[in-house]
Amino acid sequence: MVKFSKQFEGQLVPEWKHAFVDYSLLKKDLKRMRHDHFSSQGTITTSTLQATPHDHHHQQQSVAAPSSYNLSHCRLLLHKLPTFFGSNNADLAGAIQVYRRVGRGEVYETEVTTEMETTAAREFFARLDAQLNKVNQFYKAKEEEFLHRGDSLRKQMDILLDLKSRASSSSSLSGHHRAAAGDEPSISSSSATSGAEDESTRYVTSATDTDESQHETAVIRDPEELSAEQGLESSGSFSRQSLGRTVSSCQRKNLKISIPLTTPCRTISALTDLLWDDLVSQSKSKCDSDDGITTKQSINKTKLRYAEKMIKGAFIELYKGLGYLTTYRNLNMMAFVKILKKFEKVSGKQVLSIYLRAVESSYFNSSGEALKLMDEVEDVFVRHFAGDNKRKAMKYLKPTQRKESHAVTFFIGLLTGCFVALFLGYCIMAHIAGMYTQRRDSIYMETVYPVLSMFSLMFLHLFLYGCNMVAWRKARINYSFIFEFAPGRELKYRDVFLVCTASMAVIVGVMFAHLSLAVRGFHAQAIPGFLLLGFLLLMFCPFNIVYRSTRFQFLRILRNIVFSPLYKVVMVDFFMADQLCSQVPMLRSLEYVACYYMSGSYKTQEYGYCINTKYIRDLAYAVSFLPYYWRAMQCARRWFDECDTGHLVNLGKYVSAMLAAGAKVAYEKDRSLGSLSLLVIVSSSATLYQLYWDFVKDWGLLQPNSKNPWLRNDLILKSKSIYYLSMGLNLVLRLAWLQTVIHPNFGSLDSRVTSFFLAVLEVIRRGHWNFYRLENEHLNNAGKFRAVKTVPLPFHEADEED
Repeated sequence: MVKFSKQFEGQLVPEWKHAFVDYSLLKKDLKRMRHDHFSSQGTITTSTLQATPHDHHHQQQSVAAPSSYNLSHCRLLLHKLPTFFGSNNADLAGAIQVYRRVGRGEVYETEVTTEMETTAAREFFARLDAQLNKVNQFYKAKEEEFLHRGDSLRKQMDILLDLKSRASSSSSLSGHHRAAAGDEPSISSSSATSGAEDESTRYVTSATDTDESQHETAVIRDPEELSAEQGLESSGSFSRQSLGRTVSSCQRKNLKISIPLTTPCRTISALTDLLWDDLVSQSKSKCDSDDGITTKQSINKTKLRYAEKMIKGAFIELYKGLGYLTTYRNLNMMAFVKILKKFEKVSGKQVLSIYLRAVESSYFNSSGEALKLMDEVEDVFVRHFAGDNKRKAMKYLKPTQRKESHAVTFFIGLLTGCFVALFLGYCIMAHIAGMYTQRRDSIYMETVYPVLSMFSLMFLHLFLYGCNMVAWRKARINYSFIFEFAPGRELKYRDVFLVCTASMAVIVGVMFAHLSLAVRGFHAQAIPGFLLLGFLLLMFCPFNIVYRSTRFQFLRILRNIVFSPLYKVVMVDFFMADQLCSQVPMLRSLEYVACYYMSGSYKTQEYGYCINTKYIRDLAYAVSFLPYYWRAMQCARRWFDECDTGHLVNLGKYVSAMLAAGAKVAYEKDRSLGSLSLLVIVSSSATLYQLYWDFVKDWGLLQPNSKNPWLRNDLILKSKSIYYLSMGLNLVLRLAWLQTVIHPNFGSLDSRVTSFFLAVLEVIRRGHWNFYRLENEHLNNAGKFRAVKTVPLPFHEADEED
């Protein structure tokens, strides 16, 4: 049996946690009330402290909730409450009095009568009133927000349907009359590009707004004013209203289609449109009231298709938000019921039915606007975006979560055992053969070690990401929403562990087989190359095997990073770019392996070609710079989009890291005193810069005026000492670059093995950083109570006078 408090914590919306009823705080008030009550009674007999077996069983039934508890159970219980408590209303009229005061808002106040007047009871009901008022205010604010979104989407949908009907109809007079009469065609989401274009609606590009740099804008000059707003005032539904009204040719409404510049194609298209607009504006004549002739172009169907996708996404997010609001209503209602029943057990007074009448009549439980809007959104989505197929529409509106299989857990354990056994065997054989010592022939270290270290660093990073997922899930951090993963398609932590264990078992198995051949005198240098080639082919495999959607999403993220700043930067993009900044050793190993096999050196075993050739050695600078350069370009793009100078300060951090990486590569080449001095100065400055940003910006720590000394006000982890230990650990791991200066010597181990262990420490530091980075992101997001994405809308109207 799971207690209701656990069910309540598990089902509430994480971003709205502070807006829910503070059930744990109310339980603490009841515990104090019980303690005060027992203290005032003096010595209490055992019979008063213990209930009969039947009463004890009834108490457990009321406090605990079955493991299959869900929202339908809530609704059924709430439906039965009025009849269950209705017979005692006459006898309980004097226990408490709940007053509803209407002023600036709906406020409830409870008066405790002399029959039950105690300090603890007054404090409890004062707290309960505050929670009820908080829930009502939050629900009303969120409902108004979603209703405003619904009104905006009504206008957007009206304009979209009108433009699509114009684009698909001919320019004949009969077709124009059908559009003006308000006939509403049934149009699916794939029909945005079908049909001929109407010459009565044209567009030219415009760059007059202050935010034109962030959107691709098309201005549609229409001889008939698009007034969807007037139609909305007469009808609250999403049906398309009459949009026609004649205006003069010199003063008319412009309809702007704003498409976010999220891809290079859209950016290039926007620049092309701006150039075309300059050419058109230079060639066309001024507006003449005598003839009213205006240069026109046809509707761009590509932009119309993008606009339809944006509106579709906005409907999905609105429906999701309304679903969260329904969950908010039901869970809070059940919380009031449960806490009042606990109060009755502690005080022995029957007050539930009296207070519950006030709760049931309050705004958050009595308002039906959100439910009505939810039904309308579902109806519109089914008709216009799913071709009247409700099952297809529900796949978008209510995506089902993948069920976790016990087979995944079984294979994780099996493959972990295989990996451990193979790894121990590999280490023992390598130690006996002396492969990783300085006395051994360096052919093995130059050919096989880079492949093994590259895969080890990569999958260690993935394993730490799986550990972060477990920690985020336990801390109720909604990482899927923060990263904007598609619902039902993101990897679970068990899937991540399965990929790690399976991959490392295969890699160590192949390395073990290759080492066995090398010890026997066989030179099978192509085996590591085939291993790398196999992983690359699996990554780009187009067939629906081995998590294809996740693989392709990963490749899209890498594409966005490589082509920064052409793509719009979202959270998952710069999060992944930060991971690459900790994988510079892995990228340098990949550079060497690619050179070794592409140049054919594996056939002649001349590994020195990829080490001593000048232009290949100079390529190490570029490989060391690239992750920091990509991250800096992302900061520049975010500053361009958001106009926040904080991104420029962040850009400076990555520029300092680029300089430190260059100084390290320069010192590795000549080992001179000047290079050493430059390395120490540049790396020390970069480390101080990075530590400040880690603690203050990314983690939100080091705040002297916080209620938690030197920490932020809101903390997810209960133990504050963990944050102090994490800051100290981050400081130590940030100083790992000192090994370049100190040159630690661990016996006869090869220096590259030492460098590998230090690279592992940097990966661990990054995995440790990831948890606090997303914790800070979650707290900042939850402070704004944002549980659904705000999708930009494509259509905007503006007056234009020639």
